[in-house]
Amino acid sequence: MTAKLLALYKKPSDTEAFDEHYFKTHVPLVEKMPGLLDVTLQRIMGSPMGESPYYLLAEMTFDSMESLQAAMGSDEGRAAGKDLMGFAGQLVQMMFTQPINTQAPAEVS
Repeated sequence: MTAKLLALYKKPSDTEAFDEHYFKTHVPLVEKMPGLLDVTLQRIMGSPMGESPYYLLAEMTFDSMESLQAAMGSDEGRAAGKDLMGFAGQLVQMMFTQPINTQAPAEVS
């Protein structure tokens, strides 16, 4: 079962400097993590209540929780984590997720 590492970023005071570092330095570090299947980035546009305090959502997909944890403990994962704490440590909240099967089980006759 796949596992994801989500990173939710609050809006930085200097979005231009954040984007410059994030896309040119941080994302290339993340993409080197072993076992990474996909990275999806989403810009937060607002919320149903109006403006949102959040700026960006990053979703990193691995084939399992074990693979995700191994990637985080790798040299590449530690380098990405060190970079993250250096430029966005106060802005980011990290979460692990796994998909939920919402299909009802087949009826037994």
